[in-house]
Amino acid sequence: MTDGFFKYQAQTSPYPLALEISHAKGSYIYDTNNKAYLDFVAGVSACTLGHCHPKIVDAIKNQADKYLHVMVYGEYAQQPAVDLCAFIAKHLPAPLESTYLVNSGTEAIEGALKLARRVTGRSQIIAAHNAYHGNTMGSLSLMDFEERKAPFRPLLPDINHITFNYEPHLKHITTKTAAVIVETIQGGAGFIEPENNYLTVLKAKCKAVGALLILDEIQPGIGRTGKLFGFENYNVIPDIVVTGKGLGGGLPIGAFTASKAHMDTLQDSPKLGHITTFGGNPLIAASALATLKEVVNSDLMAEALIKEQVIRQHLKHPLITQIRGRGLMLAALTTSADITNKVILEAQNQGLILFWLLFEPKAIRITPPLTISIAQIIDGCGIIIDLLDNISDHN
Repeated sequence: MTDGFFKYQAQTSPYPLALEISHAKGSYIYDTNNKAYLDFVAGVSACTLGHCHPKIVDAIKNQADKYLHVMVYGEYAQQPAVDLCAFIAKHLPAPLESTYLVNSGTEAIEGALKLARRVTGRSQIIAAHNAYHGNTMGSLSLMDFEERKAPFRPLLPDINHITFNYEPHLKHITTKTAAVIVETIQGGAGFIEPENNYLTVLKAKCKAVGALLILDEIQPGIGRTGKLFGFENYNVIPDIVVTGKGLGGGLPIGAFTASKAHMDTLQDSPKLGHITTFGGNPLIAASALATLKEVVNSDLMAEALIKEQVIRQHLKHPLITQIRGRGLMLAALTTSADITNKVILEAQNQGLILFWLLFEPKAIRITPPLTISIAQIIDGCGIIIDLLDNISDHN
């Protein structure tokens, strides 16, 4: 299989892990030799309920028997999409009531940026240093990492940057600003949480100058931080909230939600202000709704905070300097990028799936399914500690 993988499938890095997948179930991925790998990554925070959760599989099968794609987004009333948007509205604070469904997190970011410019009539967008909001042209424009941006310039104009958690930079938000966009918890930067009511102060500044606050919940959302939406931890309500990844339960989805008054501006002048063929796909909407219902109607959110403490208790080692994040969105930082690389690569050989973060080379990503058991967490942490012990012994 790997021969075809390298020959016919476009690659995103020079040295992909190239694990040959047979099937996946619960908290485990199995290769073509039927070796089990405990999954501490969940498809990069996407498989909220683990792999092939029966309620998700049933929802997909039931919808597949009825109809799949029938029309471009927004023209026909399709029950799965209607029910999904209604469920999201019910569990978001006012005035966040109208949701536009798309195909990925980065597409939702693009829609949110367009909406902010449409609502305010302004062009300036302010993002945070070390932010990651996706890799399409608009989302890439929000990044300040020139090494990644330079090959694709020219990008979206009128983008400025502030430092996350640094209040003096809020002076750069003015009446020229259409929106400020930040991740509720910075992901690629190393799972950095807002401090000292930063998001509350940020929202107040936006409101004072008539700018919109866009919160990127693509990773922190859908129960991963102990709340359905990460911003619920920080006493703030955004003007636009963007979700993706874990919302689909393992299928591709993105969404941006705002007030109905704001979202209605995309209907006219021009018509089709934002359009997508497959957004709101009934199969994916059914999967997403099943995911949300299980997260909301179970103890998984409360358990995420308990499991966080288990991870923190079992990942104590001289080579781990700190563990950042909240709930099951955690990053263990080692003393060097080289040690992190060794742990992640050797963990796969030991049957544990770990992964990197984009801008913090010392970080080990720990974002397992919310459904992972405490016993499985302890097993996985034990593998990490053994690997670190082995590294210590050889240094």
